[in-house]
Amino acid sequence: MLRFFISSLISHISGLSHMQAPLAERLRPLTLDHYIGQQHLVGEGAVLRKAISSGNIPSIIFWGPPGVGKTTLANLIAHQLRRPFYTLSAINSGVKEVREAIEQARKYMGELKEVPGNAILFIDEIHRFSKSQQDSLLGAVEKGIVTLIGATTENPSFEVISPLLSRCQVYILKELSKDDLLTIVDNAIHQDEILKKRNIVVKEHEALLRLSGGDARKLLNLVELVVNDAGEGKEVVFTNDRVLAVAQQKLALYDKSGEQHYDIISAFIKSMRGSDPNAAVYYLARMIKGGEDPLFIARRMLILASEDIGNANPTALVIANSCFQACNTIGYPECRIILSQTAAYLATSAKSNASYKGIDDALALVDKTGDLPVPLHLRNAPTRLMKEIGYGKEYEYAHSYEGNFVDLEFLPEKISGTKLYDPGNNPREKEIRDNLRKLWKEKYGY
Repeated sequence: MLRFFISSLISHISGLSHMQAPLAERLRPLTLDHYIGQQHLVGEGAVLRKAISSGNIPSIIFWGPPGVGKTTLANLIAHQLRRPFYTLSAINSGVKEVREAIEQARKYMGELKEVPGNAILFIDEIHRFSKSQQDSLLGAVEKGIVTLIGATTENPSFEVISPLLSRCQVYILKELSKDDLLTIVDNAIHQDEILKKRNIVVKEHEALLRLSGGDARKLLNLVELVVNDAGEGKEVVFTNDRVLAVAQQKLALYDKSGEQHYDIISAFIKSMRGSDPNAAVYYLARMIKGGEDPLFIARRMLILASEDIGNANPTALVIANSCFQACNTIGYPECRIILSQTAAYLATSAKSNASYKGIDDALALVDKTGDLPVPLHLRNAPTRLMKEIGYGKEYEYAHSYEGNFVDLEFLPEKISGTKLYDPGNNPREKEIRDNLRKLWKEKYGY
């Protein structure tokens, strides 16, 4: 079903149904001065605020966790610049809707010549757009028909095609601080036209903050839920027990659009890491029911296969990669079976984080020791001068020796003998440890 709409920010904010809108919608700020958080972008003298003040903004990708103000910031930019504002949701829109939006923007700008600048096209969850959908935006962005503002919770380096990404400025939105979240709650209680008429007391706020997970929209939904649960005209007292009780009864009603995205994927990963295939498949079903992108699920399993299983079962990485490729080929509904098979396999596999720890320890060592010189015998010697000063001298070719091994120094002298890869306690890595001990004797302490 086509869900495509066009609006200027003014009509968006001042609609007749404003008082019936959810609290999170009613509290959207009208100016940058009332915007909470992201001061590194919109504070006095910050880069985005300067761009908005100049009236000349590039196409933008806002990257950050849910509920930190990406959509609100896009609205404020359109309002501040008095630009026509077009909105598409990547969940419900395809190439056809993108082209319609671009055509409408072209016509609208032709009719409203007094409006400075081009139209703004806001695409929520742009990471859900396919390559062909993103390709359909390129021409309009290049020709200046629209200024694109995309919002994503995923790394745009992986989710946005390179030609489009190169035409956009990426701004990273940070998690809201505790003070930011408490300010939002205070504003809701004292400034909202409906809530400020109620007798509301916040005695405890820990449960509010914990359940919202830093998501301002989720936080305001929860505040509104507790207020409504108290009944019309009655005093509302926020305590941790009260918030938890109301949340357990009704919070799921506010989660139909996938706001528990990070909670569920976290539980899914931890269930596989914890070797519980039952919980893993359950959380997988929750994500499938919520319409989660199968490639997002498969990608996280691909990471887990290396991070949490590694050389305890190298086949896990092969299977996870095959799962990703298969999901990319066939999509829902059939790929649910492949996802389930892979989740069960990873959950029941032997576990090791030795490779994960190894690279993190190595990176920390590089930070600590800097650019240590590579031993001369390991250096390439493509020129005569390099050979004369010792590059490559005394290097011994391992395959010329019995067992394809020669006891040679491969680390810089300063960190010689440093053990960075420590095999895990599982049958496969015990074999690896025994072989390393045999080869290197006591050098690395295996």
